[in-house]
Amino acid sequence: MEELWRDTNIFYNVLCFLITENEKLFDRSDSNLYWRTVFHIFGILHHVYIGITAPSLNVANNPNPDIRILYTFKEAYLTGWNFTFQTVFLGLSLVHDILEWLDKQENSLAAKIRYWRNVIFSGMVVPFTLFVTAMFWSVYAIDRELVFPRIYDQVVPWWFNHCVHTNITIVVIIETLLQARRYPTNQRLELILYWIVAFSYAIVYYTIYFVTDRWLYQVFGIMNWWQVCLYQLGIWLVSYIFYKIQFPINRLIHGHEDNEISTEKSDDDDKDNAVNNKVNENDTKTNEMKTFENSQTITDSNTTLPKKTWSLKFRSIKNHFENSRL
Repeated sequence: MEELWRDTNIFYNVLCFLITENEKLFDRSDSNLYWRTVFHIFGILHHVYIGITAPSLNVANNPNPDIRILYTFKEAYLTGWNFTFQTVFLGLSLVHDILEWLDKQENSLAAKIRYWRNVIFSGMVVPFTLFVTAMFWSVYAIDRELVFPRIYDQVVPWWFNHCVHTNITIVVIIETLLQARRYPTNQRLELILYWIVAFSYAIVYYTIYFVTDRWLYQVFGIMNWWQVCLYQLGIWLVSYIFYKIQFPINRLIHGHEDNEISTEKSDDDDKDNAVNNKVNENDTKTNEMKTFENSQTITDSNTTLPKKTWSLKFRSIKNHFENSRL
């Protein structure tokens, strides 16, 4: 009976595989990969659980229209957008971790996954995650009615609120500690994605206001239009700063040794190396020519020396014959 249980229990078999067969887990050189894999698994489970739990809050059938608005505009909240960005990132990260365990991290598929994983994290996850957390809890501390009214507590548990507004930043912090991203993978593409999201989201909540005469966030409702414009510029500036500061912070944590040089820097280095090799090749050819010319000069000198010596000998013999009496 015990043997049958061991054969059919998937969790027991997985545990045995991790402990007895995959010694790589306990190799110190792969400890970072191990903890990254564990973190990404728990991150995916966390986000999937929140995605499954959200519909069960039964917001759509609530009799209070101020609560039903959460369901009406559920696709319009930046919190939901950012949660989607993080879920995609964690999924790509977990797939790449699996490829690393299989020693397939050098193939073309792994390279593409790694590329988009880093681009999405740097250009979308970091700036908007930090902005959502900073903006939400800052306004919440001043006046929660402007961002998350008390009436929402009737349907949204406190732990759910922290999962979508606090835990998201914990994900970014842990990922930054575990994975070195000292420089942008593709700064141009990351900024394009960042500004597409930033402008698109501004269009969404301004459109909602002009169509329904209701602000998605009540913090805008206490401002006049010039204050709204300044606040909007502040939103873009703060989130852009979050994008820029992630790289020096990463270098502070992981050091300045660049193991993940951006593609543009690599291209520049290759060009510089090619130029230096060409210069060295020309210098080598020049030195060979000079060496050849010097050897040729020495050879010519050696060949002319006997001629001068024979001439002197001939002159002495000629004088001797002229002075002799025959």
